[in-house]
Formats: sequence, structure tokens, C-alpha cells
Amino acid sequence: MAKSLLIKDTTVSERAQIVREALGADSDCEGIDLSDMYDDYIYGLKELADINREFSEKKAGSVVAE
Repeated sequence: MAKSLLIKDTTVSERAQIVREALGADSDCEGIDLSDMYDDYIYGLKELADINREFSEKKAGSVVAE
């Protein structure tokens, strides 16, 4: 069974590691520093799902594939 990624089930250092592993080496996308985007998760302010949903709502339709 996979470990929960919820704030209540993780420490700050675990959340930082989760973000680092998920983003890999290149954490810049369309001029957005994704590591900064996940600071609220790392510091226990917002769950990953909330951050991802908010980002999707803001950027839906604005990213154009080349």
C-alpha cells in the first residue's frame, strides 16, 4: 500500500522530498517555477490536489502545444 501524501500523514521534509521527486531536475514550465508552486503543500497550507486543481483552473486553455 502506498504511503498517504496528505499533509496530516507527512512531515515537512517528507513533503519536500515528494515534490523534488515528482518534479525531477527541471522544475520550470512555461516560465513558472513549479517548486515554488508547491510551497503551500510543503509547509502544510494546501493539499496537492487543491494546488493542482487551482493551477488547472487558472491555466486551462492558456497553454498551447507547439
